[in-house]
Amino acid sequence: MTNSLVRSFFVGRVLAESIGESFEKVLTNGLSELGKFDAEQREQLRQFTEEVMSRAERAQDAAMEGRSTISVDFSSSSDLDLQATIDDLRAEIAQLRTELQRYRSQAA
Repeated sequence: MTNSLVRSFFVGRVLAESIGESFEKVLTNGLSELGKFDAEQREQLRQFTEEVMSRAERAQDAAMEGRSTISVDFSSSSDLDLQATIDDLRAEIAQLRTELQRYRSQAA
């Protein structure tokens, strides 16, 4: 009887160690896969962000193509009327807002 009791003890101890090793292996593999997944998602998000920014820049360039830009020469301050330039920009912004509101009301 003592022999079977000792044997049961060692079988239980080895069983517990084996279960612990298996759990450790599963946990390690799971965390490894989670780390890989996280890295892949971050890379995909970075690529997506770069693509969106690139497309937005191309769209902006295409939209601005053919439009006149306001050129201000800050080196010759005698000809520069800063307040007039600011007023012109404000008027243009107000005009664009009006056009945008008109477009939105027509679309609705």
